[in-house]
Amino acid sequence: MLSSIGIPGLILILVIALIIFGPSKLPEIGRAFGNTLKEFKKSTNDLIGNEKEEKTNFEEKTNFEEKTIE
Repeated sequence: MLSSIGIPGLILILVIALIIFGPSKLPEIGRAFGNTLKEFKKSTNDLIGNEKEEKTNFEEKTNFEEKTIE
């Protein structure tokens, strides 16, 4: 998605953001955006990790039940 913007597009976006928010608010906005992305990535990794853990537990339980039946 962002790969199609290019350098001129990014410069234009930065200039517009600078005009709208001013130079003092831009670092705060960038920091907040970075924290949001970090939290999103952390949550996504937690969900993926939980899913893999549940799958592993299910497989272990299934293998255990198969061994007890034989």
